[in-house]
Amino acid sequence: MNIGILAVDSNYPNLALMKISAWHKARGDHVEWYNPLCFYDKVYSAKVFSFTPDYGYYINADQIEKGGTGYDMKKVLPIEIDRTIPDYELYNIDKNLAYGFLTRGCPNRCKWCIVPQKEGNITPYMDIEEVSAGRKKVILMDNNVLASDYGLCQIEKIVSMKVHVDFNQGLDARLVTDEIAQLLAKVKWIKRIRFGCDTPGQIAECERATALIDKYGYKGEYFFYCILLHDFKEAFERVNYWKNKGGRFLPHCQPYRDLNNPRQIIPQWQKDLAGWPDKKWIFRSCEFKDFTPRKGFVCSVYFN
Repeated sequence: MNIGILAVDSNYPNLALMKISAWHKARGDHVEWYNPLCFYDKVYSAKVFSFTPDYGYYINADQIEKGGTGYDMKKVLPIEIDRTIPDYELYNIDKNLAYGFLTRGCPNRCKWCIVPQKEGNITPYMDIEEVSAGRKKVILMDNNVLASDYGLCQIEKIVSMKVHVDFNQGLDARLVTDEIAQLLAKVKWIKRIRFGCDTPGQIAECERATALIDKYGYKGEYFFYCILLHDFKEAFERVNYWKNKGGRFLPHCQPYRDLNNPRQIIPQWQKDLAGWPDKKWIFRSCEFKDFTPRKGFVCSVYFN
């Protein structure tokens, strides 16, 4: 079979597409990125986000299978594909780097997050040995690994295996106890530890968690996901708090998206506040009121 792979709305390595590619290649099929000038027996089209446009052109194939949250949040891979080691060559990923999940789901019900609706409560999913498959660095996309006893056991195993990891969806600072902080300080992190800081109350929780981890010897960077809701003053103060903490503490802003409103318009202040810390060299040297995200506009107008 001639198989085409189509990532509609994201260049980030798509785990499902990599597993589909590996499964077909193991059966002798030819797999490549979709080329509209070629004909395919089957094309797999993946869409991550519900608010992005679909692929707008004719797909030249006998069969088209669509998947991903952007199409159908309940659709999952067949188990025989889901447990396949991904085809990392699809994205030319470094031979020492793996991607995967240890747990799926989350017990929280944050209004800005689709995970509980899509995956339900947190459950065990895979073992770090399966995910890493001999690779020394692993990007783990768990949504709340600290909320699971299984997840904590997996982190202990990560420490014993000396695998370098990045929980790139962030950890829940509210769940960091002294014992968990001691465990996290032993992990070999890829660049940084990430936390969610989505409300004013979570600032204190993140402060508490980072202080505990530092107590056990961690000296690396902290990264905070900050959802931007409807109040500019609150959002700015939360982001600016981490700027004032210094170089080890870096916020990353994400404008709130109403999952039930595909026509939602993101306010300009959210776009500008999100762009400020993303330019790290500017963020460290420039106050937001002096930030000029585009010619002729200075963000001081948001404070008037």
